[in-house]
Amino acid sequence: MDTLNQTRSNTNDQSRPTAIEVITKAIATHTITYFIMGLLASTLFDYSALYAETSLNLLMRETSHPLVIAGTLFQPIRGVLFGIVFFMLRDMLFGKRNGWLTMWVILLVVGIISPFGPTPGSIEGLIYTIVPVRIQLKGLPEVLLQSLLLSVVLVYWVNHPKKSWLSWIMGIAFLLVILMPTLGLLLGQTN
Repeated sequence: MDTLNQTRSNTNDQSRPTAIEVITKAIATHTITYFIMGLLASTLFDYSALYAETSLNLLMRETSHPLVIAGTLFQPIRGVLFGIVFFMLRDMLFGKRNGWLTMWVILLVVGIISPFGPTPGSIEGLIYTIVPVRIQLKGLPEVLLQSLLLSVVLVYWVNHPKKSWLSWIMGIAFLLVILMPTLGLLLGQTN
């Protein structure tokens, strides 16, 4: 029995997380990591100029568009979807020494490198779109780091259910991340 399972057994926790636990933690973790990495990447890579001055202007909305500003508000939906899949794979992901790595590889392969559609930066995107390779690859650091953060934080949080401080931090961060674009949209409507 590995150390993590012994720790869960010693603290009278279930060795397998519940669906509600995985899904709610996936919602919060995905939304928070999405917001943080999106904000960093948008600033570092100047997405406003990139979207306006390259062939991405045919594909991407301007960063000031209300739907782009509201993008974070839609992420809990993706968090639910991720949570359902992660719950179904819980025996491979949670309570395992390298569960975060397994989760990250799944996200990399299925979600980033080889999704079914021609997403920029994916194999299909490189083959079937006319977006230049250098432009497609520019966004990869953001999605690679966001999926890594999602994997590491979510697996750690699910594996350590008794760390109430972590639940508090993630809960407060989730509320702030949802509140910021909401206020931005509301204040933008009044100006």
